[in-house]
Amino acid sequence: MQRYFTDGLINGKYELTSDIYKHAVKVLRMKVGDKFELVDQNELVHIMEISDIQGNKAWAKSIDEFEANVELPANVTIACGISKNVKADWIVQKGTEMGASQFVFFVSDFSVAKWDEKRSKKKVERLNKIAQSAAEQSHRTKIPTVKFVKNLKDLDLTAYDTRIVAYEESAKEGEQSNLYKELTKPDIKNVLAIFGPEGGISSKEISYLQANDFTLAGLGPRIMRAETAPLYLLATISFTLELS
Repeated sequence: MQRYFTDGLINGKYELTSDIYKHAVKVLRMKVGDKFELVDQNELVHIMEISDIQGNKAWAKSIDEFEANVELPANVTIACGISKNVKADWIVQKGTEMGASQFVFFVSDFSVAKWDEKRSKKKVERLNKIAQSAAEQSHRTKIPTVKFVKNLKDLDLTAYDTRIVAYEESAKEGEQSNLYKELTKPDIKNVLAIFGPEGGISSKEISYLQANDFTLAGLGPRIMRAETAPLYLLATISFTLELS
């Protein structure tokens, strides 16, 4: 069943927004009596039935509701140095499907791509739309947020009890257990994971992260692309916290 998000459900009644109307009625050809899911601001899922369609407007009513336990047990923020081309799109889309709570992109020392103020605003708007679409597709109850900061030091670290930086040099040196140790600590609630762009993370950035209680963690013996490493981590977190 198709899922959408809203903050406009009033007493079980809902007027479809223009975007949802376009997708539900024009693209999916829903008609009166057809049903879809609507997630409200409290992450409660409502089964909605279309009750009326008039011109370019449509209305629906809630006929049932339920709570869905589909989110990762921990809030996971993926912070990536900006990469070239559409890699940010890929990270946000697939990372949303895999349970990330937030994405932060920053200009790393080794970033080749550059986002100025105008471009970063448009990028973030686009990435937030991608996150919403992916959250609907994967039937999540929460839409991840996407934001941009100018550099690593602009990241607010105060909320995170688990801090990880994916560092391929650790793997090259034979480190194998740091990630496991971090993810098996009791009562993990908020995870921040840092990833470099195509060129990796500079020694200066590593020094800063180590000074702020980040654990250097290898992601296995193979070298991954910038857009693959965050997904590897999310899959590992899901396995460790949900499936073990």
